[in-house]
Amino acid sequence: MHNFLSYKEASEKLALDQKVGQLFMPAVFINDTEEEVQQIEDLLRTHAIGAICFFHSRASAATNFEGKKKVVHNEHSYDRLRQLISRYQRAAQFPLLVAIDAEWGLAMRIENTNQYPYAITLGAIKENHQLIFEVGKQIALDCREAGIHWNLAPAVDINNNPENPVIGYRSFGDDKHKVLSKGKAYLEGMKSAGVLNAIKHFPGHGDTATDSHLGLPVIDKSMQELRDNELYPFSELIKQGVDAVMVGHLAVPVLDGSENPATTSSKIITDVLRTNLEFNGVISSDALNMHAVSKEYPIKGTLESAAFAAGMDMMCFSEHPREGIQNILNTYAEERIEASFKRIWELKEQAYTSEIKIQRTCDASELNKQLARESITELYQGANVVKQIKQSNFLNLSVENQKGNVFSKSVEKQFEKEHHILDLDSVGEIKKLITKHENVVLALFPPMVKPKNKFGFQTEILNFINEIIQQKNVLIYLFGNPYALDILQLHSSSNTVIAYQDFPEFQNVAYQHFLGQQKAKGKLPVKLKTLQSI
Repeated sequence: MHNFLSYKEASEKLALDQKVGQLFMPAVFINDTEEEVQQIEDLLRTHAIGAICFFHSRASAATNFEGKKKVVHNEHSYDRLRQLISRYQRAAQFPLLVAIDAEWGLAMRIENTNQYPYAITLGAIKENHQLIFEVGKQIALDCREAGIHWNLAPAVDINNNPENPVIGYRSFGDDKHKVLSKGKAYLEGMKSAGVLNAIKHFPGHGDTATDSHLGLPVIDKSMQELRDNELYPFSELIKQGVDAVMVGHLAVPVLDGSENPATTSSKIITDVLRTNLEFNGVISSDALNMHAVSKEYPIKGTLESAAFAAGMDMMCFSEHPREGIQNILNTYAEERIEASFKRIWELKEQAYTSEIKIQRTCDASELNKQLARESITELYQGANVVKQIKQSNFLNLSVENQKGNVFSKSVEKQFEKEHHILDLDSVGEIKKLITKHENVVLALFPPMVKPKNKFGFQTEILNFINEIIQQKNVLIYLFGNPYALDILQLHSSSNTVIAYQDFPEFQNVAYQHFLGQQKAKGKLPVKLKTLQSI
């Protein structure tokens, strides 16, 4: 067992201001300058900060969600991560709890690290919970090897709004039972490797068309509707035991008539989560720099104080920890501070005294192959579609992002059908080619995973894709978010194969499907507007 102070020892040793410092988890960034790193070290040294949460860069964090700053690629992010963890641990007055958002692996924040599928892809897998357990376990092992104790995952939001701009692909789907069972398998996988978890975004961020990075979503539902849906995965998982619950920046009028965001609502945090759902673990905020809440508290430290007053234990991505610490110290009773300190210290103790040693059973690539085979999904209107197109003089066409297109190149090699890339420079040429082909195999790689700006498709390209769909027999292989199908003008005879991810492993499985060597085993985990209208 590591030499880590017990709660009793820590409670006697730490002064009250140091206990308040333990409630703060400022953001730290892989690509910070040396000056910025030293500023964080000074904060850790002087204010007994309890935790840090890693992000890639200030340009990619929530404050830059509008994309005004350029995100710089860093080939050495992983090495830098480990170096910074070491530096920050040395600077801290007490051992830090190191956290990260790694819903689909460290690759969510760190280049050149293992990436696993998005939750929506796992949602397409039929009842193979062992595979999802394995994803949770592998991500946890990656975290542990890097020096990270706490993966702020999974999202157990039920994504029942196709217009959702921020959850969508991060949800296991729109069925509460499947969200619960898949979230449970993921959590058990993480737990098996000794990494802490946090289910999010309480009380449920799935049914909104507002992005809480930018504005305050309002979930306007009855209490019965919330119990039946949004609250269901949280309630059930809390009964089974979770380390932490992350509260989203959401207004829920039926829970708090003032329409305060959950972040600062004692009715939601204390009355619903702590009292009604009987959750006794750590309650963490979502990032406090997000505009849904940060814009409402222009005075430094007042947002942190308001969140604490509502019942929050951990102030994630606090932008003003010094002022926040002082406000809490000046305003709240020692008993209230001690209650949050106890929960957080016991969580740290759990992280630092874990003796779990577990071996990898497969590497990331092998696991991704298995996941690709189990998730690939057909949306067919007729039988033998692939066979008929393969035997025809089809056009091998793709719309690509920056990733390599293994699928179309494999089709070109095997069937001697030249691979044509549709972009603004080739539209004229493709229009001529289309006239000579009745059948088209279209590999679609949406430029963006989020629906903002039509998944990043240029308007002229999107219009041309829709023209082809209306005029020709098109077989689409979609390597991305299935919600992208909602911006395509599909009709009753349209045929689509959803591969969900653009990883080489998923493209290879899609190619095997095209060859007739791989059955489509997956099931679409969400309802698409497109399919309901045709």
